[in-house]
Amino acid sequence: MSKYQTPNISINMNAAKGVAIAIAVLVLIGIVVSASVKIVDAGHRGVLLHWDAVDLSIPPLEEGLHFVVPFQDDVVNIEVRTLKYANDARSASRDLQTVETTVTVNYHPEKEAVHRLYKNLGLDYENRVIQPAIEETVKQVTANYNAEELITKRPLVKQDIEASIRERLNQFEVVTEVISITDFEFSPLFAQAIESKVEAEQNALRAENDLRRIEVEARQNEAQAIGKANANIAEAVGEAEAIAIINKALAENPNYLDWLKTQAWDGKLPLVVGEGGTPFIQIPTR
Repeated sequence: MSKYQTPNISINMNAAKGVAIAIAVLVLIGIVVSASVKIVDAGHRGVLLHWDAVDLSIPPLEEGLHFVVPFQDDVVNIEVRTLKYANDARSASRDLQTVETTVTVNYHPEKEAVHRLYKNLGLDYENRVIQPAIEETVKQVTANYNAEELITKRPLVKQDIEASIRERLNQFEVVTEVISITDFEFSPLFAQAIESKVEAEQNALRAENDLRRIEVEARQNEAQAIGKANANIAEAVGEAEAIAIINKALAENPNYLDWLKTQAWDGKLPLVVGEGGTPFIQIPTR
């Protein structure tokens, strides 16, 4: 019985070896294929490496599927979409007031230069160049202004900080999109002093406006009074002239005295009371 089983065992062993070899070949093929196919994710660019050295002879790889030499080449994904970095930078103004400035920078790596960015700075370029650039710029710019000017000249300060940050980051193949200064914070004592000063200036301006209003109203009232007085004088002069004209006309009229009598008569005939009660003036009956 055993002599008939020996060939079967040999056949089974050969078959197992064949299967193992086939599996090994498939695994090897899978490894080779996997090593030769690289994918660049959406919103990224690929940096091609030859034996871990950056290949600067070709531009960064676009999004999608790429074939490389297995085991020799590799691809590093670098995001080129808009990124955001916010930092609180502490500095001193020209009058030595402590200022804490919150700066927010929207940026992205230069798409066609990410291989140089990776070669020079690696993936941690944000902490290596962006953070120091913001801190140094804020310190330099705020030192050119006193604390009050940092508030009253905020657009100019923002413009200076923005221009300096752009210039610094462009040297490292980093493109700045938007730079925002969200806040200037001072010590509580200085902030209170600024608030008191602003309030005093507002009160002074309000008082000045009230004084101007009173002066304008006084001039208007004076003008109205003068106008009314002139009108009364003109009216009186007109009445006097009218009376003079009437008097002259009546004086030159021969019936003037009769007219005066008629104006003074009350419409009753005078009587002489005596015997018979005869009237003083005989009025004809017909």
